[in-house]
Amino acid sequence: MARAIAIIVARIIFSFVFFMAAGFKFADIGATAGYITAAGFPMATFLTWIAAFFEIALALAFISGAFFTEASLLAAIYVIFLAFAFHGPSHWQQNQAEFGFFVDHFTFLAGLLFAAVHGPERWALKQTLLR
Repeated sequence: MARAIAIIVARIIFSFVFFMAAGFKFADIGATAGYITAAGFPMATFLTWIAAFFEIALALAFISGAFFTEASLLAAIYVIFLAFAFHGPSHWQQNQAEFGFFVDHFTFLAGLLFAAVHGPERWALKQTLLR
């Protein structure tokens, strides 16, 4: 029972993190687009909208348990991309806190990979219902 509770708590945390990230994007699309532009990416507003909807999709997958392994792996790729694109080595000299942000992404990566391997446990929407 403790295993099931730990996994559902982790799912709630993963979901909350991605819902919160999307919420910040929706709250100020322009600010996020500016951050993306500053990192050197084109079409920043478009990318902001894509990222926000992607994060909502991830959050829904984590909370429902549907496509959980796939969502965990996609989120892992996304998190590592974000680490390098927005907090990577080129940012460390200007602000040493960026190194901490960079390392934090790897902690999140570890949790996502663990989740991908172990699955959603109980209380997961069966994928067969969605097909």
